[in-house]
Amino acid sequence: MIPPTLRRHVTSVWGEAGARWLATLPETLHGLAADWDLTVGEPFDLTYHYVTAVTTADGTPAVLKLGVPEADALTEESRALTAFAGRGAVHLQRSDLTRGALLIERAVPGVRARDVPDAEATAAVAAVMRELHRPGDALPDVALQAGAFDRYLARFPVSGPLPTELVVTAAGLMRELCASAPATVLLHGDLHHDNLLSAARAPWLAIDPHGASGDPGYEIGSWLFNPEPDDRDPALLALVPGRLEQLADLIGQPLERLVAWGFVKAVLSDVWSAENWSPGDTWSPASRALDVARLLWPQVSRSA
Repeated sequence: MIPPTLRRHVTSVWGEAGARWLATLPETLHGLAADWDLTVGEPFDLTYHYVTAVTTADGTPAVLKLGVPEADALTEESRALTAFAGRGAVHLQRSDLTRGALLIERAVPGVRARDVPDAEATAAVAAVMRELHRPGDALPDVALQAGAFDRYLARFPVSGPLPTELVVTAAGLMRELCASAPATVLLHGDLHHDNLLSAARAPWLAIDPHGASGDPGYEIGSWLFNPEPDDRDPALLALVPGRLEQLADLIGQPLERLVAWGFVKAVLSDVWSAENWSPGDTWSPASRALDVARLLWPQVSRSA
Protein backbone atom coordinates (compact mmCIF):
# COMPACT_ATOMS: atom_id res chain seq x y z
CA MET A 1 0.00 0.00 0.00
CA ILE A 2 1.48 3.35 -1.07
CA PRO A 3 0.72 6.11 1.45
CA PRO A 4 -1.51 8.80 -0.14
CA THR A 5 0.82 11.59 1.00
CA LEU A 6 3.76 9.93 -0.75
CA ARG A 7 1.77 9.46 -3.95
CA ARG A 8 0.68 13.10 -3.97
CA HIS A 9 4.15 14.54 -3.34
CA VAL A 10 5.96 12.27 -5.79
CA THR A 11 3.62 13.08 -8.67
CA SER A 12 3.72 16.78 -7.82
CA VAL A 13 7.53 16.97 -7.84
CA TRP A 14 8.55 14.43 -10.50
CA GLY A 15 5.52 14.34 -12.79
CA GLU A 16 5.54 11.48 -15.29
CA ALA A 17 8.79 10.05 -13.90
CA GLY A 18 7.19 9.97 -10.47
CA ALA A 19 4.04 8.33 -11.79
CA ARG A 20 6.10 5.64 -13.54
CA TRP A 21 8.05 4.99 -10.35
CA LEU A 22 4.88 4.67 -8.29
CA ALA A 23 3.39 2.26 -10.82
CA THR A 24 6.40 -0.06 -10.61
CA LEU A 25 7.06 0.39 -6.87
CA PRO A 26 5.42 -2.90 -5.74
CA GLU A 27 7.44 -4.83 -8.32
CA THR A 28 10.65 -3.01 -7.35
CA LEU A 29 10.06 -3.71 -3.67
CA HIS A 30 9.37 -7.39 -4.32
CA GLY A 31 12.47 -7.72 -6.52
CA LEU A 32 14.79 -6.09 -4.01
CA ALA A 33 13.41 -8.20 -1.16
CA ALA A 34 14.18 -11.33 -3.18
CA ASP A 35 17.59 -10.20 -4.44
CA TRP A 36 18.80 -8.99 -1.04
CA ASP A 37 17.00 -11.66 1.02
CA LEU A 38 14.95 -9.20 3.05
CA THR A 39 11.83 -9.64 5.13
CA VAL A 40 9.77 -6.50 4.60
CA GLY A 41 7.98 -4.84 7.50
CA GLU A 42 5.76 -1.79 7.76
CA PRO A 43 6.52 1.40 5.79
CA PHE A 44 7.11 4.73 7.48
CA ASP A 45 4.78 7.62 6.63
CA LEU A 46 7.11 9.86 4.62
CA THR A 47 6.58 12.28 1.76
CA TYR A 48 9.21 11.87 -0.97
CA HIS A 49 10.62 8.33 -0.53
CA TYR A 50 9.15 4.93 0.22
CA VAL A 51 10.94 3.85 3.40
CA THR A 52 10.19 0.60 5.16
CA ALA A 53 11.59 -1.44 8.00
CA VAL A 54 13.22 -4.68 6.84
CA THR A 55 15.12 -7.56 8.38
CA THR A 56 18.13 -9.11 6.65
CA ALA A 57 18.74 -12.86 6.31
CA ASP A 58 20.80 -12.96 9.52
CA GLY A 59 18.08 -11.17 11.52
CA THR A 60 19.66 -7.72 11.47
CA PRO A 61 17.16 -4.84 11.46
CA ALA A 62 17.64 -2.44 8.56
CA VAL A 63 15.80 0.18 6.53
CA LEU A 64 15.06 -0.01 2.82
CA LYS A 65 14.74 3.40 1.19
CA LEU A 66 13.34 3.69 -2.33
CA GLY A 67 13.06 6.78 -4.49
CA VAL A 68 12.61 8.02 -8.03
CA PRO A 69 15.84 6.95 -9.81
CA GLU A 70 15.92 10.14 -11.91
CA ALA A 71 16.16 12.25 -8.74
CA ASP A 72 19.51 13.15 -7.18
CA ALA A 73 18.64 12.73 -3.51
CA LEU A 74 19.52 9.04 -3.10
CA THR A 75 22.77 9.45 -5.05
CA GLU A 76 23.73 12.31 -2.73
CA GLU A 77 22.74 10.33 0.36
CA SER A 78 24.69 7.29 -0.82
CA ARG A 79 27.78 9.41 -1.42
CA ALA A 80 27.50 11.06 2.00
CA LEU A 81 26.94 7.84 3.95
CA THR A 82 29.90 6.28 2.15
CA ALA A 83 32.07 9.23 3.15
CA PHE A 84 30.94 9.07 6.79
CA ALA A 85 31.59 5.30 6.87
CA GLY A 86 29.41 4.82 9.93
CA ARG A 87 31.11 7.48 12.03
CA GLY A 88 28.32 9.63 13.47
CA ALA A 89 25.83 8.31 10.91
CA VAL A 90 24.10 5.08 10.02
CA HIS A 91 25.97 2.64 7.78
CA LEU A 92 25.06 2.24 4.13
CA GLN A 93 24.83 -1.53 3.72
CA ARG A 94 23.91 -1.88 0.04
CA SER A 95 22.75 0.30 -2.83
CA ASP A 96 21.26 -0.05 -6.28
CA LEU A 97 20.87 3.45 -7.67
CA THR A 98 19.54 2.15 -10.98
CA ARG A 99 16.51 0.93 -9.07
CA GLY A 100 16.64 3.90 -6.68
CA ALA A 101 17.34 1.79 -3.60
CA LEU A 102 19.44 2.11 -0.45
CA LEU A 103 19.69 -0.51 2.31
CA ILE A 104 20.63 1.31 5.48
CA GLU A 105 21.43 0.40 9.08
CA ARG A 106 18.40 0.84 11.32
CA ALA A 107 19.03 2.94 14.41
CA VAL A 108 17.54 1.10 17.38
CA PRO A 109 15.72 2.11 19.54
CA GLY A 110 15.41 5.08 17.18
CA VAL A 111 14.09 7.77 19.53
CA ARG A 112 14.08 11.10 17.69
CA ALA A 113 16.01 14.02 19.13
CA ARG A 114 12.79 16.05 19.07
CA ASP A 115 11.41 13.71 21.75
CA VAL A 116 14.00 14.49 24.43
CA PRO A 117 14.58 17.74 26.36
CA ASP A 118 16.07 20.50 24.24
CA ALA A 119 19.40 20.81 26.05
CA GLU A 120 19.88 17.03 25.90
CA ALA A 121 19.08 17.00 22.18
CA THR A 122 21.49 19.87 21.51
CA ALA A 123 24.25 18.09 23.41
CA ALA A 124 23.54 14.99 21.32
CA VAL A 125 23.76 16.82 18.00
CA ALA A 126 27.00 18.49 19.05
CA ALA A 127 28.52 15.09 19.82
CA VAL A 128 27.42 13.78 16.42
CA MET A 129 28.85 16.85 14.68
CA ARG A 130 32.21 16.13 16.26
CA GLU A 131 32.07 12.63 14.79
CA LEU A 132 30.90 13.66 11.33
CA HIS A 133 33.19 16.62 10.84
CA ARG A 134 36.32 14.93 9.61
CA PRO A 135 38.66 16.90 7.32
CA GLY A 136 37.71 16.35 3.71
CA ASP A 137 36.30 17.80 0.53
CA ALA A 138 34.87 14.65 -1.06
CA LEU A 139 31.32 16.05 -0.99
CA PRO A 140 29.94 19.09 -2.86
CA ASP A 141 31.27 22.48 -1.71
CA VAL A 142 28.68 24.14 0.50
CA ALA A 143 29.64 27.51 -1.02
CA LEU A 144 27.77 26.46 -4.17
CA GLN A 145 24.52 26.82 -2.24
CA ALA A 146 24.95 30.61 -2.26
CA GLY A 147 23.69 30.51 -5.83
CA ALA A 148 20.16 30.16 -4.41
CA PHE A 149 20.39 33.76 -3.18
CA ASP A 150 21.38 34.95 -6.66
CA ARG A 151 18.46 33.11 -8.25
CA TYR A 152 16.04 34.60 -5.73
CA LEU A 153 17.30 38.16 -6.27
CA ALA A 154 17.14 37.72 -10.04
CA ARG A 155 13.44 36.81 -9.70
CA PHE A 156 12.65 39.40 -7.04
CA PRO A 157 15.18 42.25 -7.41
CA VAL A 158 13.09 44.79 -5.49
CA SER A 159 10.34 43.03 -3.57
CA GLY A 160 9.44 39.41 -3.02
CA PRO A 161 7.94 37.08 -0.45
CA LEU A 162 10.97 37.50 1.85
CA PRO A 163 12.67 40.68 3.10
CA THR A 164 15.13 41.73 0.37
CA GLU A 165 17.58 43.27 2.85
CA LEU A 166 17.93 39.98 4.72
CA VAL A 167 18.46 38.01 1.50
CA VAL A 168 21.13 40.42 0.24
CA THR A 169 22.92 40.35 3.59
CA ALA A 170 22.78 36.56 3.82
CA ALA A 171 24.17 36.20 0.29
CA GLY A 172 27.22 38.31 1.03
CA LEU A 173 27.73 36.89 4.49
CA MET A 174 27.65 33.28 3.28
CA ARG A 175 30.41 33.98 0.81
CA GLU A 176 32.47 35.73 3.49
CA LEU A 177 32.02 32.83 5.91
CA CYS A 178 32.99 30.25 3.29
CA ALA A 179 36.07 32.24 2.30
CA SER A 180 37.20 32.51 5.93
CA ALA A 181 36.36 28.94 6.99
CA PRO A 182 38.75 27.68 9.69
CA ALA A 183 38.62 24.19 8.15
CA THR A 184 36.95 22.18 5.40
CA VAL A 185 35.12 19.19 6.80
CA LEU A 186 32.49 16.65 5.78
CA LEU A 187 29.00 17.97 6.54
CA HIS A 188 25.64 16.27 6.96
CA GLY A 189 23.89 19.27 5.42
CA ASP A 190 20.46 18.84 7.01
CA LEU A 191 21.11 17.91 10.62
CA HIS A 192 17.91 18.54 12.54
CA HIS A 193 15.82 16.86 15.21
CA ASP A 194 14.14 14.29 12.95
CA ASN A 195 17.45 13.28 11.37
CA LEU A 196 19.07 12.34 14.68
CA LEU A 197 18.08 9.01 16.27
CA SER A 198 19.13 7.14 19.38
CA ALA A 199 21.05 3.94 18.63
CA ALA A 200 22.78 0.96 20.21
CA ARG A 201 26.33 1.11 18.82
CA ALA A 202 26.49 4.85 19.55
CA PRO A 203 24.24 7.03 21.70
CA TRP A 204 22.98 8.92 18.62
CA LEU A 205 23.33 8.51 14.85
CA ALA A 206 22.44 10.83 11.99
CA ILE A 207 20.24 9.75 9.10
CA ASP A 208 19.22 11.25 5.73
CA PRO A 209 22.33 13.33 4.98
CA HIS A 210 22.39 15.71 2.04
CA GLY A 211 26.19 15.68 2.11
CA ALA A 212 28.48 18.68 1.66
CA SER A 213 31.98 19.89 2.46
CA GLY A 214 32.83 23.20 4.06
CA ASP A 215 32.92 25.30 7.21
CA PRO A 216 31.85 23.28 10.28
CA GLY A 217 29.73 26.22 11.42
CA TYR A 218 27.33 25.68 8.54
CA GLU A 219 26.02 22.53 10.21
CA ILE A 220 24.27 24.27 13.10
CA GLY A 221 21.83 26.23 10.95
CA SER A 222 19.04 23.69 10.54
CA TRP A 223 19.09 22.93 14.26
CA LEU A 224 17.98 26.47 15.14
CA PHE A 225 14.63 26.49 13.31
CA ASN A 226 13.65 22.87 13.89
CA PRO A 227 11.69 20.82 14.73
CA GLU A 228 8.49 21.81 12.89
CA PRO A 229 9.72 24.97 11.12
CA ASP A 230 6.14 25.85 10.17
CA ASP A 231 5.25 26.20 13.86
CA ARG A 232 5.99 29.85 14.63
CA ASP A 233 5.38 29.54 18.38
CA PRO A 234 7.45 32.24 20.17
CA ALA A 235 8.38 29.68 22.83
CA LEU A 236 10.28 27.69 20.20
CA LEU A 237 12.03 30.81 18.93
CA ALA A 238 13.08 31.59 22.51
CA LEU A 239 15.21 28.40 22.52
CA VAL A 240 17.59 29.78 19.88
CA PRO A 241 20.01 31.83 22.04
CA GLY A 242 20.54 28.94 24.45
CA ARG A 243 21.09 26.50 21.61
CA LEU A 244 23.69 28.78 20.06
CA GLU A 245 25.62 29.21 23.29
CA GLN A 246 25.52 25.48 24.01
CA LEU A 247 26.69 24.58 20.49
CA ALA A 248 29.50 27.13 20.54
CA ASP A 249 30.76 25.63 23.77
CA LEU A 250 30.42 21.99 22.72
CA ILE A 251 31.80 22.13 19.18
CA GLY A 252 34.47 24.70 19.93
CA GLN A 253 33.43 27.35 17.41
CA PRO A 254 33.24 31.11 18.06
CA LEU A 255 29.73 32.17 19.00
CA GLU A 256 29.77 35.07 16.53
CA ARG A 257 30.47 32.71 13.62
CA LEU A 258 27.65 30.40 14.67
CA VAL A 259 25.28 33.37 14.94
CA ALA A 260 26.29 34.39 11.41
CA TRP A 261 25.84 30.87 10.06
CA GLY A 262 22.51 30.53 11.86
CA PHE A 263 21.31 33.71 10.17
CA VAL A 264 22.56 32.60 6.74
CA LYS A 265 21.05 29.12 6.88
CA ALA A 266 17.74 30.45 8.19
CA VAL A 267 17.40 32.84 5.26
CA LEU A 268 18.65 30.18 2.83
CA SER A 269 16.01 27.71 4.00
CA ASP A 270 13.15 30.05 3.14
CA VAL A 271 14.87 31.15 -0.09
CA TRP A 272 14.83 27.49 -1.13
CA SER A 273 11.12 27.31 -0.27
CA ALA A 274 10.51 30.43 -2.36
CA GLU A 275 11.80 28.62 -5.45
CA ASN A 276 8.40 26.90 -5.57
CA TRP A 277 6.43 30.11 -4.88
CA SER A 278 4.80 32.41 -7.41
CA PRO A 279 2.91 35.70 -6.95
CA GLY A 280 -0.71 34.87 -6.36
CA ASP A 281 0.00 31.69 -4.42
CA THR A 282 -2.05 31.35 -1.26
CA TRP A 283 0.88 30.01 0.80
CA SER A 284 4.01 31.78 2.01
CA PRO A 285 7.58 30.45 1.93
CA ALA A 286 8.25 32.21 5.24
CA SER A 287 8.62 29.88 8.23
CA ARG A 288 10.14 29.95 11.69
CA ALA A 289 13.46 30.10 9.85
CA LEU A 290 12.63 33.69 8.93
CA ASP A 291 11.80 34.41 12.58
CA VAL A 292 15.24 33.04 13.54
CA ALA A 293 16.87 35.25 10.92
CA ARG A 294 15.09 38.31 12.27
CA LEU A 295 16.09 37.37 15.81
CA LEU A 296 19.77 37.15 14.83
CA TRP A 297 19.70 40.11 12.43
CA PRO A 298 20.69 42.76 15.04
CA GLN A 299 23.84 40.81 15.96
CA VAL A 300 24.72 40.17 12.33
CA SER A 301 24.18 43.78 11.22
CA ARG A 302 26.11 45.07 14.23
CA SER A 303 29.19 43.01 13.34
CA ALA A 304 28.98 43.69 9.59
